[in-house]
Order: sequence, then structure tokens, then C-alpha cells
Amino acid sequence: MLSGRRLFTVALTLSAGVACSNDLENSYIFDGRSNRKILFRSQFIEFDQLIEFGMAMKVGIVVVLLAVASICEAVAIFHPISESHRSAALELFSPVAGSFSSLEEAYEALRTFEVLGIEKKPDIKDHTCNSVVDALSSMSSNSRDLYHALRVNGLLKCKTSKEALTGIISRLKDAVKDSTSLLDYYHAIGGLLLIKDQSSEVDVLLENADGILRSIKALSQSDGRWRYSSNNPESSTYAAGLAFETLSGVIQLAASAIDENLIGTLKKDIVKLFDSIEKYDDGSYYFDDKHIDVSGHQGPLSATAAVVRGLTTFASTSESLNIPEDKILGLARFFLGIGVPGNSKDLYYQIDSLSHLENNRVSVPLVLSLPATVLSLTSKDKLKVKVSTVLGSIAPPLSVKLMQVFSSGSKDASVLKQELHFDPKEAIHMLDALPEGVDIGKYVFAFEIVLSDPEDKRKFATGGRTKVPVHVTGVVKVDDAKVAVLEGDIVESEKKLDLPGKNDLALSANHLQKLHLSFLLTTPFGKPFKPHQALLKLRHETGVEHIFVVENSGRHFEITLDFLGLVEKFFYLSGQYDIELTVGDAVMENSFLQPLGSIELDLPKAPEKATQPPPQAVNPYLRYGPKAEIAHIFRAPEKRPPQEVSFAFLGLVLVPFLAFLVGLLRLGVNLKNFPTSTIPATFAILFHGGIAAVLLLYVLFWLKLDLFTTLKTLGLIGTFLMFVGHRTLSHLASASAKLKSA
Repeated sequence: MLSGRRLFTVALTLSAGVACSNDLENSYIFDGRSNRKILFRSQFIEFDQLIEFGMAMKVGIVVVLLAVASICEAVAIFHPISESHRSAALELFSPVAGSFSSLEEAYEALRTFEVLGIEKKPDIKDHTCNSVVDALSSMSSNSRDLYHALRVNGLLKCKTSKEALTGIISRLKDAVKDSTSLLDYYHAIGGLLLIKDQSSEVDVLLENADGILRSIKALSQSDGRWRYSSNNPESSTYAAGLAFETLSGVIQLAASAIDENLIGTLKKDIVKLFDSIEKYDDGSYYFDDKHIDVSGHQGPLSATAAVVRGLTTFASTSESLNIPEDKILGLARFFLGIGVPGNSKDLYYQIDSLSHLENNRVSVPLVLSLPATVLSLTSKDKLKVKVSTVLGSIAPPLSVKLMQVFSSGSKDASVLKQELHFDPKEAIHMLDALPEGVDIGKYVFAFEIVLSDPEDKRKFATGGRTKVPVHVTGVVKVDDAKVAVLEGDIVESEKKLDLPGKNDLALSANHLQKLHLSFLLTTPFGKPFKPHQALLKLRHETGVEHIFVVENSGRHFEITLDFLGLVEKFFYLSGQYDIELTVGDAVMENSFLQPLGSIELDLPKAPEKATQPPPQAVNPYLRYGPKAEIAHIFRAPEKRPPQEVSFAFLGLVLVPFLAFLVGLLRLGVNLKNFPTSTIPATFAILFHGGIAAVLLLYVLFWLKLDLFTTLKTLGLIGTFLMFVGHRTLSHLASASAKLKSA
């Protein structure tokens, strides 16, 4: 059972949380924890489902559900990467006290800012450069520390000397020789490659590049995945991405030519890895990985990002790879389909991967996007299409053709092959008028990108036909709307309705009569229209609601309520019922929730065992209203005794203490046995001081200390007293024994 509140929450989530694919029926929400896209198969909930759930809910939810169309249109963007990504980058990569927690995080932030072209970024250069210099000059820095420091140095251009880089090169080359795992090779080779890019005056070439390649190749698996080390039998897609990136670095650092057969084998490994690629229904391709990467981040996002980075860097060092362009385009769709990630690591993976796809030698994906997939016939909206790279750069000369238009729920499609004209000022392809026969409803438009220059076909991936869901909206005309009270088949009274408009019905009926409602819906082109929701609601004056679905019979929508068969459902409640009609659809611009008036029902009395009406839900907002005032009278203080009595009582309390002092004098108390030597006297003084401290603690407990503090302090003082008291008593016992023996 779903409550009205929970469904309302679902509606709000769908309207606000959809990483809007501009598809009102198949939308995705990206789950940052699992890095997976969750598919919502429908944002619109059938009203017969609501009735099945037993929900007497506010039909205003319909407004929220129908508003999803306008919301998705509002967040539609011209470029795959938008200002939302830039705002998210500044928010997620926020330094604390002018610095990031690590050089790795600093690089991810700087790299993201660079790709997104953010100019007003946090000023972290001074503090970060100090960390870079410290890491590069420290002899305790391992190859991983040096790698991250060099990556940041490549972006910030910190002041580093040639001598320092020469020492680092020696350490990294030694790390390459001593490497036993893929990560060791990755950081050492990556560090040398970064130094090569930052300075041309140093020698970073590897003499035994061929042997290093073979050592790394030994970690590969038959399915294209790689192991992190020879001691670890588990293979990983993420490790494969790191391996290809490392291998490309070795090729660039090789002092002599690499065996072409070995490079050919590595290319085959990449093709094998792409055999394990997975696909979403929307054409997105991704790599899944059950293992956790070196940063503790897991999921398909990190694995796919690693493969893309490895693929593009390896392709930059060799001839073109035989990777189908639909898979390259599918990888781009995967990263773009994420929307705006919710954490910095995911955002870095997304932006960095899109940057590598934007500049690669395999195939640069072109993305077709629509500024708005909801077009209004009333406003005469134009169909606009934009083609760009994944980062929103201008595409090469091309044309866009509208090839087919599929109607929702139909396999038949009209073949158009209509070319959109290009507006060079806005860099948009547009169609001034919608194709003939397109009425309000849900459609799938199939577009095709045709590159003007044949040479561009080798460089860019268009993906063939691109299907985009489009909603065409308009004003639906409501005709022949009327409501009647029937007795049998005879019309007792009938009134016409103004829909949508103001109506104020005042009907009356008994349990032997019927209520009949009918109306006709037509599109702007005069075709019959069937809305997604048509609902009639009767609400009793006690708050009990009854919801009925208005069925479609031919061209008309009509419903007949036979009160004789509904008396039990109405709980035999006579009285006034408010009538409310709701008609709504995602493509219906004039969807309405319309009060029609009321009907006075005269139902028979309820039998003894009849079902009682359900208790009405309490408005949860009432608990936030003002509470009843609480009047409290404090008890009057008790009468105190006279001051003289209090002083007399104090004197009586002090009498035992005075008697104690007198007793001490009568007994002749003296300090003759007090130790005279230094060490025993010190312990004796400390012992008596401890006793005084206990007495002082009692006084403080009486004045201000609580019981727990007092007991804790007493335990400490007691331990001290036990030690010094034992030493003092031991000395007295020893002195007494000597006296007796003398």
C-alpha cells in the first residue's frame, strides 16, 4: 500500500531528480553510490493503480506529474556539458584553508577546472606548489607521491630545478627496474612521461623498453582484463585501463623501436577487452568492474573512465585501433547520461573521460541533442537540433536529416528524409514546421547526421540514426460535456457543463437513481484524444472520498454511477457529495482539475453489520499549529524558622567539634613521634596533606561539585594517600621496633 504522501514524494522525485534525458517515459536517475543508472519506466501513474492502492489522495499530484514535461524542457541544454557542471565543480572541489587534502585531489580539481574552462577558480597555487616542491625534494617520497606531485606541477608550473628533476628521473628509473606490480609500473612510467612533457633538457628514455613491455604484458588475461600483480589471480577492467595507459607511456619513452608484433598483440588485447563491454537500452556502453580501484572507488564509472583514458593514450602512440564507432559513441553517451555527479571523484572521472574522448585518434564522438523535446502546437514551436562534440565544441560541417517519425505505441513510421536548415548564428539545425500529420502526442523522431567532408567520416563518430523521444503538446477541445440524473433509462434532469470552466451543479438523487457524465475530447486537428488520466471524484461532507475512472467508449468519455450498487461502497452515508472531474495528460496543455458542484444523495439507513466508514487521516500540518497554553502555578515556599533558632542549631552542631578538641588536649596529643629525617618527614607531611585534601573535597562537594566528579577526585586522592600512608606507617613501625629492641 502506498500512501498519498509517499506517492507525492515519488512525483516530486521524478520531476526534480531525473537526470533529464528529455524522455518523459524512459528517464534515468544516476545513483552515485553504485554508479549505475536507475531506469524509471514511467513518470505517469495510472489512476486505476491509485484506486488499486486504495488511495483517496489529492488529485493535485496530477499537476506535479504533468509538470515533468515542462521541467525537463527547462533543464534541457544546447551542449552536453553545461554551466551546471561548472557550478558543481566549484562546489565539489572546494579547498579548505587554501589547499586540498592531497595532491591527488588537487590534480583532480585543477584538471576538472582546466577542461571545463573555469577561470574564476580558487587560488591554491602557493600552498599547493609548496606541497609539490616538498614531495619532489623529499627522499622518502615513493613513486606514487612523485607521480601525483608531477601531475600537479604540469598544471601549475611550479618552480623546479633541472637538478631536482634529474634526481627524480634516477629514482623513477630505479623504481621501474624494481617494479613488481602494475601500480608500481604505472606510477614510475607515468612520472617519467610527465617529466618529459615538462622539460626537454633531461633524459628520460628507457633502454630496455621492450623488456618492460613484456613484463607488463605478463599480467594480462585472455579476456582482455589485467591483474595488478603476478601474486594476485583476480583480474580487473580498471587494471586493464591502467595497463594500456602505462604501455603507451613505455612506447613514448622507448630509446629504440618497439617490436611491432608486440604492439599488434597489445592492440588485440584492447579489442578483446571491448568484447566484454556492456550496454544500456539507450545505447550507452560501459565497463563494469566488481573490484575496488586503488582509490577505494568502485563501479562502472571508474572502470569505464580508466579504459577510456588507457584507450585514447595508447591510440595516440600507434596507428588507429579497430574499435567500432558505435561503441565509442556509446561510451560518450554513458558519461553524458550521468548528468551532474554528486561527488568530486565521479565528476573528475566524467569530465576527464569526456576530454579524452574529445581529443582522440580513434574516433571523436558527435552528440545530437535537442534544446527542447516538448514542442507546443499552440506556440508553434520549431524543431531545433544541435550537433556538437561531447564538451560542446562546434562540430565539423554537416547536415541533419529527419528520416522517420514514429508514433507512440505504433510500429509504423512515416518516412520523411527531410533535411533541417542550418542557422550559422546559433549553430542550430531547425525545422520551421512540424511534419505533416504530427498531432499532439508522443513520438520518436529518427535523425541522421551526414558529414559534408568525406575525410571527416574517418575522424568522427555519428552513430548512424539517432532516435529522440519528442512530445508534441496542444490545447484539447472539450465538447458535448453534460451530466444527468437517470431513473432507469429515463433522464430525470440534465445539465450541460463548461469544461474547463466554472460550473456550480446542485443535483439530488436517491439510491434507485443513477448519475451519468459524458464528454468528448478532440485534438487541434479534430482527431479523438484519449488522455492519460480521466477521473471522477465524489467527496462526502464527512471527508470520505470515492474515485472512479472515466472510461472511453468510442469517441466519448462517459461514466454511469448506479447508486443502488454503490450504497455499500458509500457506507450508506446520505448527504451532500462534492463532484470533481480531473482530465490530464502530458501533452494536454489545458489539463484541468475542475469542481463541478454537488449532489445530494438520499441513501437507505445502514444495517447493523454494515461496514463503517474509514477514519479520516489527520492533517499532518496541524501538529505545527499553535498549542493550548499551559498555566502553571509554582508552589509557595515553606515558612522558614526564626533566625535565632537557626543560630542555636548551628551552635549545637559545633559542640561535638569543640568536645573533640578538648579531648585531644586531655589526652596530651603531641608531635613527638613525627619523623625527623627528611624522607619520612616528607611522606608524613604528604599524608596529612592528603587527609586535608579529602576534607576540602567534602566541603567542595557540599558547595558545588557533583557526585561523579567528587568520586573521581576521591579515587585519585585515595590512591595517593594509600601510597604515602603506607610509607609513613612503615617508618613508624620500624622506629617502634627499634625502640623495643633497644
